[in-house]
Amino acid sequence: MAYLLLAVSIASELLGTSMLKASQGFTRLVPSIVTVVAFVCSFYFLSISLKSIPLNTAYAIWSGLGTVITVIVSVVIWKEKINTASVVGIALIIIGVVVLNLLGPGHGAAEDQQPGNLHSAAARKL
Repeated sequence: MAYLLLAVSIASELLGTSMLKASQGFTRLVPSIVTVVAFVCSFYFLSISLKSIPLNTAYAIWSGLGTVITVIVSVVIWKEKINTASVVGIALIIIGVVVLNLLGPGHGAAEDQQPGNLHSAAARKL
């Protein structure tokens, strides 16, 4: 369920970003309102997903997918140009998200680092 909420957050962020462009610097009312509502929804659903998904993993997915899909939307919908450096950068973002998901602390490696865990290093110092 947390990953579904994260997906809703990403979709809201994509809508907000697209409407931000459509708002033409907040000079058009409807796209401006949609931008604000979409970003509020995005942060709300991201915050709810953080109850179950580690911050570093959730934010990597949220920002990584948001960036990649935003580039695709900007090329397809807004007819913006993309260059080789952009493609390389996007590939590095995807690699980073994959590495975090496969090897990051969300997979038990940092279980001792969780706040409130009596076995954590901070609790042992007390």
